[in-house]
Amino acid sequence: MSGRERTVRGESVAGTQVEVDVGPVAHGGVCVARHEGRAVFVRHALPGERVRIQVTEGGTEDRFWRADAVEVLTPSPDRVDPPCPWAGPGKCGGCDWQHVAVPAQRSLKAAVVAEQLERLAGLSWPVDVEPVPGDADGLDWRTRVTYAVDDAGRAGLRAHRSHTVVPIDFCRIAHADARLGDERWPAGSSVEVVAANTGERQVLVDGDVVEGRRHVVEEAAGRRWRVSGGGFWQVHPGAANTLVDAVLDGVQARPGETALDLYCGVGLFAGALAPLVGSAGTVVGVEGSRQAIADARRNLHDVPWVRLLAGRVDRVLAGTGPAGVPVAADVVVLDPPREGAKAAVVRRIAERRPRVVAYVACDPAALARDLATFAGLGYRLTGLRAFDLFPMTHHVECVAILHPAGEVDYP
Repeated sequence: MSGRERTVRGESVAGTQVEVDVGPVAHGGVCVARHEGRAVFVRHALPGERVRIQVTEGGTEDRFWRADAVEVLTPSPDRVDPPCPWAGPGKCGGCDWQHVAVPAQRSLKAAVVAEQLERLAGLSWPVDVEPVPGDADGLDWRTRVTYAVDDAGRAGLRAHRSHTVVPIDFCRIAHADARLGDERWPAGSSVEVVAANTGERQVLVDGDVVEGRRHVVEEAAGRRWRVSGGGFWQVHPGAANTLVDAVLDGVQARPGETALDLYCGVGLFAGALAPLVGSAGTVVGVEGSRQAIADARRNLHDVPWVRLLAGRVDRVLAGTGPAGVPVAADVVVLDPPREGAKAAVVRRIAERRPRVVAYVACDPAALARDLATFAGLGYRLTGLRAFDLFPMTHHVECVAILHPAGEVDYP
C-alpha cells in the first residue's frame, strides 16, 4: 500500500470487477458511479458510459470505493483513443483525460468548477473553460516536468496514487525540451527538467543543477523574469500572459492606487501592476519563499514603487511579519497554493477594504471555500474566467474577480 492510499475498512475488495453505469464527473479526474448504493469514483470513464470496473481501493465497510474502468461496454461519443500509450489503468497517473476529446475535457472541467461553486459557496455561476492561445491538441505543452527514477536508474512517472515508477519512452504532454532520453540516473532520485520560453534548459537531480545555469529566464508581460532552480513558474507556455491579461482586465488598476500582490512568487503580477499604478502608486508583493523574493527583487529592481516582503502571507498581513504592508489597499491580487488562501488571509484582505480583488486559483474546491469566506465578509463574485492550462489532466485555473457587495452589479 502506498503512502497516499487510505486505510481500508473491513475486508478489502481491491481487484473486484463489476459492471456499472457511469454518472457525473467529480473533482479529481474521476466520474461517479453507484454499486449497490455505494459511491464509486471511477477513473478512465466518461459520464453516460457503461463500463466494467476493477476496484483499486476500498473495503466492505467503506462508504466509497475507487476503481478503474478496465472495459468500456457502451462508449461515450466524446471518447477517443489516448494519444499516449502510457495512459490507462495501472499505467502513468499523470493524465486523467487522455481518453477524452479535448473540447469535451474543457466541458468536464467547467462542470466541476460550477459544481464546486454551487456546493461549497452556494453560487450558481455559468462557467466556460477557455483554451490557451496556440494550444490545439493538448500535447507538447508542459515546460516543467519532474520525473521519478526507478531502481534500475530509468526515469519515468508514477502510477496513480502510488509510489510505483512507470518507465516511459517520453511524456506526450511534455514540451520537447522538457523530455528525457534513455539516460540512466541515480536510483530513487528525482529529476526535474525546465524548458524556459527563452530557449534555456535546466536539469536538476534532487534539487542540484546538473545541466544549465542555477536559474532560467522566462519572458512574459513585456518583461524578462529570473526563476531560480526549483522556483515556481506556470508550466504551460501560454499561462503567464493569459493570467496577467485576465487579472489586469478584472482589476482595472488606476494611477496612484495601492496594490497588493500576495503569494507573488518572482513578481509577475506585481510587475504587471506597476506601470498601471505608476510612480505615484505603490505595489507591495508578499511571498513566503526567500529564493523567490530574491528573484523578484532582481526582476523588479528598476521599479522603485514596488516593495517586496519575504514572509508567510498570513503572518505578514497580521503584522507579525516584515513591517510595511499598507493598512488599506485599492487592489489585491492573490495567487495562493493549491490549498487556497484560507480564512485568516481572506479576513486580512477584507479588513483592507480593497475596491477589487483578483483571486487566481488552481483548485476549484479551495477557491469555492475562500469565496464563501469572502461573501461572509461583504465581498461578492462579479466575474470568473477559467482556463485550460493543463490539457489532458483534470486541473483547471480560474481567475475570480470580487467587489464589495452593493457597490457593483453582479449576476
